[in-house]
Amino acid sequence: MDDRFNTIAGWALFAGIIALGGGIVSSKFFHEERPEKMGYEIEGVEAEGGEGAAAGPGLNTLLASSDVAAGEKVFAKCAACHTIAAGGANGIGPNLHEVVGDKVATGRGGFAFSDALKSKGGTWTFEALDHWLTSPREYAPGTKMTFAGLGNPVDRANLIAYLNTQGSNLPLPAADAAPAAAGDNAGAANAAEGEGNAAAPAEAANAAE
Repeated sequence: MDDRFNTIAGWALFAGIIALGGGIVSSKFFHEERPEKMGYEIEGVEAEGGEGAAAGPGLNTLLASSDVAAGEKVFAKCAACHTIAAGGANGIGPNLHEVVGDKVATGRGGFAFSDALKSKGGTWTFEALDHWLTSPREYAPGTKMTFAGLGNPVDRANLIAYLNTQGSNLPLPAADAAPAAAGDNAGAANAAEGEGNAAAPAEAANAAE
């Protein structure tokens, strides 16, 4: 009985060793390397965030075409914490009359600004306000401002334009110059090349004389 049990156990152990060895050998033949770049490339399609990614108009262009009335509607999101009329009282946030162009975290009727915002310094330029309104916590980590921010750049530009009309009245920047189209550049190059080709025969004729 013992011999029979030992024989069965031996064959079972031998089969296990064979199976393990076979798995190791097969892994050597069928091992797949992880590709350096995941996914598939599609011809004519740029990766998100690459050089070919479309970029929207810049802040100057948005401000140049801003809608003050639309900005006033956006300010309704701010009115729970801020007043904007001249002489208005501070609330959860400071009064924002004449805030555009004013120094950051100063004045405002003695409002208690956070140390995080005080450390920024500078003035509330159009660019600074755009950054702040995009994400107050990113602009000044540790700020007491709980508003998450405005993700739409058009809303931010309209709001800044509205804030500017409330006592600051700084001139808005001109729109950024539109980039030259590739077709225009090609046409200019072809025209220049044509002029050069036309000049060559004339020079040859003069030389013959």
